[in-house]
Amino acid sequence: MDKVERLISIIMILLKKDVVSTKEFAQLFNVSKRTILRDMEALSLSNIPIYAINGVNGGYGIMDEYKVDKRLLSSSDLENILTALSGLEQILFSEEVEMTIKKIEAMVSPLSLRSSIQLSFYDWEGRSEILQTLKTCQESIVMRRLVSFDYIDKNGTTTNRIVEPYQLHFSETSWYLKAFCLHRMRFRTFKLSRVDNLNMDENTFNPRENLLEQERDARYQPELVAIKALISPSVKDQFIERYGRKSIETYSSEYLLATIHVPQNSTGFQFLASFGTNLEIVEPKAYVEDFRNYLTQMMEKYS
Repeated sequence: MDKVERLISIIMILLKKDVVSTKEFAQLFNVSKRTILRDMEALSLSNIPIYAINGVNGGYGIMDEYKVDKRLLSSSDLENILTALSGLEQILFSEEVEMTIKKIEAMVSPLSLRSSIQLSFYDWEGRSEILQTLKTCQESIVMRRLVSFDYIDKNGTTTNRIVEPYQLHFSETSWYLKAFCLHRMRFRTFKLSRVDNLNMDENTFNPRENLLEQERDARYQPELVAIKALISPSVKDQFIERYGRKSIETYSSEYLLATIHVPQNSTGFQFLASFGTNLEIVEPKAYVEDFRNYLTQMMEKYS
């Protein structure tokens, strides 16, 4: 965290809290007490009404008039932001996210921290392993520096890539890097779990024009096919969450009929197979045959 960001953080914390000690600030920002003293001097010189309180319970505060004039968000607004961030923290936990949460917590009354909404995500070990890759990608995007890495495609083939990174994208359970590949000279999306030996280059790049158009053209859209499947009521909620209530209709006392669109490839087969005996595809016949062949090949692995 640079000095400017730290100063802004100090102001945001003081806007809510009455008095914060030098020791508390030093521990929060992982800097020395002397650095905090210099920060307070810098804020005072910038006409921020900071005042000091001496003694055992002393520290720094900010004038009440300044708090009233500068507070732009209500407690409800802050609680909503904190709820969302607390959920996202489990997906992307970094020092920046942690610091943002602490700053907002400092602005919200302790009595108001019991939110009516709680977000939870699986804390998969693989997610923690990918944090360094995410951090490097974020830094390279901000600094506009090229990155190089070995990319392993779905067939196991490894190629070395040098790319211009533009955006990190999280979808369902996976992280992706949207970048311009200098090897293919095309905009590409790379799955981070297939990236190895990632390094940020010293060379910088200038963002390309018509980036959104390039990205739109490069998006991979698998061919979808409409299928009908008999499903058990025990998995009804999973289909409602993904496809909506209109995708399901009553079929019999034992089964429901689901009409959905799935990829015409192994990804679609893997998704449908995950339901086990709670699902039976009935239409179209060609897809039923392809799915049967997929299951047969799977069973052959154990025969």
